[in-house]
Amino acid sequence: MDDQHEYVVHPHSQDVIRHADYIAGLAKGLQILEAFGVDHQRLNVTQVAERTGISRTAARRHLKTMKFLGYLNTDEHYFWLTPRVLRFSSAYLSSAHLPKVAQSLLNLLCAQTSLTFSMVILDEHEVVPIARSDLPPKDHFRVNPYGMHLGNRLPAHATSTGKVLLAALSLEQQQMWVKKYGLKRLTPLTITDKEIFYTQLKTIALSDACLSKEEHELGIIALAVPVLNTKGQVIGALNCMSQTNLTSEEYLIQQVLPLLRQTANELRSLI
Repeated sequence: MDDQHEYVVHPHSQDVIRHADYIAGLAKGLQILEAFGVDHQRLNVTQVAERTGISRTAARRHLKTMKFLGYLNTDEHYFWLTPRVLRFSSAYLSSAHLPKVAQSLLNLLCAQTSLTFSMVILDEHEVVPIARSDLPPKDHFRVNPYGMHLGNRLPAHATSTGKVLLAALSLEQQQMWVKKYGLKRLTPLTITDKEIFYTQLKTIALSDACLSKEEHELGIIALAVPVLNTKGQVIGALNCMSQTNLTSEEYLIQQVLPLLRQTANELRSLI
């Protein structure tokens, strides 16, 4: 058997596994679960087959199996996720080391500034908050920024954390990433020009910080710094978010940035 048939290469991470060790049925089942999302909350068999590249017959069998196991519900035409899928995220958040050590430090930052702070990781083309701290709203002026709940996925190219994490990649890796995922315009201020984007990532890499204003959502400003492990590898990003009418760029740079960097250094010694 030649190498092409002996191994399976992951299309995103480029990890390699022997074909004999690869369970295709499990991979297809997880792929189907990932087909559901904010814009695709209810899917029928045909839609699932189209989104995953799996045959309608296989998609139907997987959907019915996951309905039987309790991960999906159905009205016999459309399928949708059930709360049972949260077992995976809750198990990660309760067992993984990084969210645990980050949470107390985020709580301290929140108490010091009354702003929202998050610990975020990169997952393919999106960033995912794995720890978060925010004071409860005290009046109608306080609102929670869109997408800040744990486990929600935000486009990396238009967020402060995403650009900090992408800035840690080589230029070749950044170009491959942009070629694969693109730079979708989300607001009038989203950077969609590739060369401008690469230049900005280079600046971010040199300064170890990224200020992003209204690129993902109008009215929202965010500042992020990278979080490194003891080997000097970027494993996540720490950020602060607020509304543009409540917090200025100057305040974030002068007052919050030193706190973020200090916290990132503390995290590095704890990871």
